[in-house]
Amino acid sequence: MEKLLDFGRKAMFYVRVLSGYEERRIRSYRLQLHKRIREAEKRKAALRKIPEQVILSEVRRMVEEMQNLNKKLEETEAAIEDYFKPIDKEAEIMMDMQLKGEEKKMKEMVKVMQEQALLEKAEQEQMTPASGEEANLHNKDKASNS
Repeated sequence: MEKLLDFGRKAMFYVRVLSGYEERRIRSYRLQLHKRIREAEKRKAALRKIPEQVILSEVRRMVEEMQNLNKKLEETEAAIEDYFKPIDKEAEIMMDMQLKGEEKKMKEMVKVMQEQALLEKAEQEQMTPASGEEANLHNKDKASNS
């Protein structure tokens, strides 16, 4: 009986091969295997890309945080500048007043020095004619003694 079943199986196999049914089934199975392999490769590639995507998302998040921090710093700087504007204006006014006071003192010192220089010059001019007369008298005394 077993031989009869084996013979029947072989006969059916030959009929399927000759009719092309077995070939189509094999092709279909092969195509399914290729499709599964491609899908598995796609999943594998996606799994490989996940770490890159995680890193890129972390970098993006860090860049956004840095940009937000920069904005906050700029806002803080602007607030500090606004807070110190009146103080800066007062300091500028005080500096201007000090500079004007120093300029006045310098001008007064220059005037005093010029007056002193004029006085010294006048004294020298008064002494020069007197020394010239003294030299003339001294020369006359020498001439009369000789």
